Amino acid sequence: MNRWLLTFNAGSSSIKLGVFRLDGSSASKIGHGQLDLHLSPLRLRLEIEGVASEMGIDADPAASMDQVLEQVLHQLEVGHEQGALCAVGHRVVHGGLHLAHPVLLDERLEQELEALAPLAPLHQPQNLRLIRAIARLRPGLPQTASFDTAFHATQDALARRFALPRKLHDQGVLRYGFHGISYSYIASELRRRQLPEAHGNVVVAHLGNGASLCGIQNGRSVDASTGFSTLEGVPMGTRCGALDAGVLLYLLQQGMTPAALEDLLYHQSGLLGVSGVSADVRTLQQSNGVAAREALELFALRCAGEAARLATTLGGMDALVFTAGIGEHDARMRAAICARLDWLGVQLDESANAQHLECISHQASRVRVLVIPTNEEQVIADDAARLVQASRSHP
Repeated sequence: MNRWLLTFNAGSSSIKLGVFRLDGSSASKIGHGQLDLHLSPLRLRLEIEGVASEMGIDADPAASMDQVLEQVLHQLEVGHEQGALCAVGHRVVHGGLHLAHPVLLDERLEQELEALAPLAPLHQPQNLRLIRAIARLRPGLPQTASFDTAFHATQDALARRFALPRKLHDQGVLRYGFHGISYSYIASELRRRQLPEAHGNVVVAHLGNGASLCGIQNGRSVDASTGFSTLEGVPMGTRCGALDAGVLLYLLQQGMTPAALEDLLYHQSGLLGVSGVSADVRTLQQSNGVAAREALELFALRCAGEAARLATTLGGMDALVFTAGIGEHDARMRAAICARLDWLGVQLDESANAQHLECISHQASRVRVLVIPTNEEQVIADDAARLVQASRSHP
């Protein structure tokens, strides 16, 4: 019987699935899928070994994640005849100070993750809902967590510190950094492709609905745009990015409740807030509206500024890597960001950029500019396969 592994990469409005064939500690991807939680009725889109399918899910994810996942698992196990499900791996956004490596989940760790939910309110509760639903549906099935914060544990204390009283830093009020699973994959891809930048100073721009940049030196995270929460850094689809703390004080003093403020910062800001049109860069690129253009220009300005700041931390920049949905597919946004980094020696090859080639910089560019697709699901699957194999070898 086939042995397989399922990964969940849960966002605030969608859940991405990865389907992997297991052979010992090796996980080979054979398919993927997605649940868009904002659609009604809910639909599951799958592609397994090149065969695409779509089916309705007769359940409300807000009311019962168990019912949703029961139908998803039935479709995979019976509809696609995958065989024996051996483990489920999860992307978990926040691991706090102590969870700096992938882990096999248990009740104690779930409680620790729940305590971190206020630091990632869009994602952490969703991660826990999936973990607990699987535990109820498949008692005893190994589940693992790979943390977005873990890759940044290599940063030194200076890069992680806020200019706040030391006792707050000691209590965990510091810069954690996010999208670490994606950055980990990019660092490994630079090594796998034997690119010279793998051992140099690299700024990686993970640009999607959630967006951030990371400075990587010799494969290790040195600094990142994201901080204590997933709000920090560059503007995102609906999140504000870096914001003067005085704005928050002002809004609270004007009578805004903490709940309304949270909704403003996480759901109404970013590209959506500036444009008044959409959080989706593809929609904004097609718009002739002044506000839509301003949102795109602001995004490019902030991304370029963050890349320059990270180059300062690194002491130089050998390569700029674009990844994730916008970074991999939006040539116009890449060009807009790189144009603002011309003074650093960044020069694009317009033809290569338009074709989305791996290297899109001009031969005369002092900084190599690369486009490398990320693969968070593969990292999660590799972590899960390794942990499950190790637990069986050393029960």
